Amino acid sequence: MKCDAMQPNSERGECLPPPVWSGLLLAHRERAQGWTLPTLDRRSRQIVHPVEDFLFTYYPYKLGKLEQWHPGYGVSLECGEEQRPEWMQRYYQWRDGRLFVSVEGLEDKEKARLHWILALLRNTAAQAGNFGCFGMHEWAMVYRAESVRHGEVVALRLPAEEIARFVESRPIRCTHYDAFRFFTPAARPLNQLQPTLDGRSVMEQPGCIHANMDLYKWAFKCQPWIPGALLLDAFALAKDLREIDMRASPYELSDYGYEPIAIETVEGRREYEAAQRMLADRAAVLRQRLIGCLENVVAAF
Repeated sequence: MKCDAMQPNSERGECLPPPVWSGLLLAHRERAQGWTLPTLDRRSRQIVHPVEDFLFTYYPYKLGKLEQWHPGYGVSLECGEEQRPEWMQRYYQWRDGRLFVSVEGLEDKEKARLHWILALLRNTAAQAGNFGCFGMHEWAMVYRAESVRHGEVVALRLPAEEIARFVESRPIRCTHYDAFRFFTPAARPLNQLQPTLDGRSVMEQPGCIHANMDLYKWAFKCQPWIPGALLLDAFALAKDLREIDMRASPYELSDYGYEPIAIETVEGRREYEAAQRMLADRAAVLRQRLIGCLENVVAAF
């Protein structure tokens, strides 16, 4: 279901019969549970995974919400009231045997939020990608730190002084506010840019690992207006981005099956850039899909 094929009015758009939409719902749940069930199992055993668990801690969204399928704006479901999924309540309308998400009842602050997300995504897509950062943000987060971030879970693979010398030898040009805010106080002045929360809409760029990871955040904030498949695609991308992010970090992750991308070497920086470009290409497609969905929604305000 492509957003650009949807009609602005959900009642006139595509209508899915019960066998179709119930199949999509079950397939969505099964795909999501491939991520949520192992996480719940680790939690029950009080095991923390530094890569797999990040998206469920950094982004504070409930696991059960990820399992809930939505058809997205412009698609209605043929169903009786008794067939209505329990989570399809807010923003949904049921009329003449059809269930659909509607812009009716949206408050001004909610409209403003969707407009802001759309503007951010458009601005990010319009920027030139920076592929020369080499993941230095993770190193800046432990640079001359009194305590190591994530240190209770994993150790560093290099001595602190060696990390410090490497950070001081490389230019740092982080454009992402939420990454920059975790820099150590000693590392912040080393960054060539000083990202701010208010300035993120003009500073974020499509080569950034964290900006591309955030597509999951924006997709989640756009529920139920976007189709469930887009949310899970954004999550899958974010998971792959997190893996590259941590493999290029100064943390020792071999016990978890991850080989380091040694960005302290020329070969490692080349490997990182190749992976970063590949993931940025995937992100660009998802970003445009999300933009298309939001354009249809805001056009109906």
